[in-house]
Amino acid sequence: VQLQASGGGLVQAGGSLRLSCATSGRTISTYVMGWFRQAPGKEREFVAAIRWSSGNTYYADSVKGRFSISIDTTENTVDLQMNSLKPEDTAVYSCAATFSPFSDTYTNARTYTFWGQGTLVTVSS
Repeated sequence: VQLQASGGGLVQAGGSLRLSCATSGRTISTYVMGWFRQAPGKEREFVAAIRWSSGNTYYADSVKGRFSISIDTTENTVDLQMNSLKPEDTAVYSCAATFSPFSDTYTNARTYTFWGQGTLVTVSS
């Protein structure tokens, strides 16, 4: 499985960005896809996840109501729509994939087997 994230950039607080994670691999539909972020000097943290087969979604409390994760089955991408962005959302965002069927593991980066390179999101105040 190969993953490639894109869509990062510079945006003012209150603005929006849409990140996309391009996926490849015949079994990608059996995966759970996640987005993580890492701010300078901080540990990587969970942002959101989606189960490809069911569309069930999971969010970190810090982004709930502002971010939305979705799957584009025609393009085989996993998108993260980010609205009402705050300076504290500034980070490198990465997408990842896991086979794990256990939803209580989705917030843990070690659950994920495959990772794409990150894309930088900078939110100015």
